[in-house]
Amino acid sequence: MIINKGFSPKHTSEHSLPPGQYETHDFPVLSKGYTPKIDTNNWKIRIHGLVSNPIVLSWNEFNALPSSEITTDIHCVTKWSKFNTVWKGVSLDTLVELVGLQGRATHVLAFTYDDYSTNLPVADILLNKAYIVTEFDQKPLASEHGGPARLLVPHLYLWKSAKWINELKFIDHEELGFWELRGYHRYGDPWKQQRYDSDE
Repeated sequence: MIINKGFSPKHTSEHSLPPGQYETHDFPVLSKGYTPKIDTNNWKIRIHGLVSNPIVLSWNEFNALPSSEITTDIHCVTKWSKFNTVWKGVSLDTLVELVGLQGRATHVLAFTYDDYSTNLPVADILLNKAYIVTEFDQKPLASEHGGPARLLVPHLYLWKSAKWINELKFIDHEELGFWELRGYHRYGDPWKQQRYDSDE
């Protein structure tokens, strides 16, 4: 994992911090490797697998969908938390409605432009728990933070919020992603400190 900046602990506020976390006012940049530069003219997202209507959306098609502003705290496995982050994006509920999720789909794999992947239970991406976001702090999402579009699943550690997303594949079993195969926890609940596969 590459860690670029922003790891000085700051005094915590009145927000609740998950166990073992500290508050930062920075936005540290982490990735498994290089930062891809993706032209929105070429960006696409494919949604397929156990769905009735698989689709591929262009940037313009995606941005024509209903969007929401989301204000949420985020928590990184490297122990920093950032409060009241503001994003704009499309709820995965909207995308699931478009494709028609089949009843036997239990998990989704998210894939990205830098050959990253992560796994999520379907229950954790519905009911406005997850979004594909294109703005941060009322500005287009910067490349280093996953722009032009990233997954945002704020109730789990941030490695589940895959940067540079371009594919969602729905499946009927749990299949581990990049960091999960390398010893990270299958689920990643910050409040239970589920950082590594040895954690409960």
